[in-house]
Amino acid sequence: MPHQYPFLTPEQKKELNDIALRIVAPGKGILAADESTGSVAKRFQSINAENTEENRRLYRQLLFTADDKVKPCIGGVILFHETMYQKTDDGKLFPQHLKERGMVVGIKVDKGVVPLAGTNGETTTQGLDGLYERCAQYKKDGADFAKWRCVLKITNHTPSKLAILENANVLARYASICQMHGIVPIVEPEILPDGDHDLKRCQYITEKVLAAVYKALSDHHVYLEGTLLKPNMVTPGHSCSHKYTSQEIAMATVTALRRTVPPAVPGITFLSGGQSEEEASVNLNTMNQCPLHRPWALTFSYGRALQASALKAWGGKKENGNACQEEFIKRALANSLACQGKYVSSGSSAAGGESLFVANHAY
Repeated sequence: MPHQYPFLTPEQKKELNDIALRIVAPGKGILAADESTGSVAKRFQSINAENTEENRRLYRQLLFTADDKVKPCIGGVILFHETMYQKTDDGKLFPQHLKERGMVVGIKVDKGVVPLAGTNGETTTQGLDGLYERCAQYKKDGADFAKWRCVLKITNHTPSKLAILENANVLARYASICQMHGIVPIVEPEILPDGDHDLKRCQYITEKVLAAVYKALSDHHVYLEGTLLKPNMVTPGHSCSHKYTSQEIAMATVTALRRTVPPAVPGITFLSGGQSEEEASVNLNTMNQCPLHRPWALTFSYGRALQASALKAWGGKKENGNACQEEFIKRALANSLACQGKYVSSGSSAAGGESLFVANHAY
């Protein structure tokens, strides 16, 4: 066994761990505002808004300038490359504006999914080329954490061993490159909710995938205290006929995580995976009330589940700015309570109860 050559100094380790802990401080989670231009097109289409750079800036500015009530709720914000270099109306770059509000700035660094040859429609994620240089630049420009999404799907024959190992390896390479530049990597191996599989099958696959991911992170000498995990919740497939309670979902999820995620990881920030806004909050809340011991923070990294009602209220119209922010604040407060196990569901708002499921979801 070769000797380990440390690639991080104690100071670098402390910086990474401090960043991760700030993002998942009690009551805080992540606003995922890193939708690609193509994804925004779909969202804007649903409200008949034109997908222009200015409209994207205006909409995200509404989220980033919402009332101070969101400050204790949002620990970090993930940006898309374009957004990283856009400014508020008064000429301040978004990253600077967010930092002044005490939020950590994140950046999506992957370049999308591509087919994995010789598999049944499985994928890997591209974007390692030039990542070393891009991370150096993003750090200079104010980003302190990053996100990279891999996608696996459950069918009778997938995920294959190849897809699990390849995606685990690419996540580990990405994570180690980020850490060399003082950027906390969010490791996201998403198992899609497409399919008719039951809760048990999703739990089994989630455990296998996460075990492979943490083996790869170990092989690549990734410093776990300076990482975050962004997994799917363990849920049945969207076409599964059996309906499970949030208690069953919480137990299955926390059990899978306890079996695979080392306690050194500071926090687990769930993706919402097409659940309705309300479901995403209720399930997160139930996990935080789960009787099993949880050594990591369990919180949120939501895109649609923080934005669906806000986007609907905005409708692409300037005069609806306040209504949009009110809906966003509502969801931010709900999820802040949920990650502390203190959320009491009160039915749902305009879009709160609507399923946000998109088949084969690609960002």
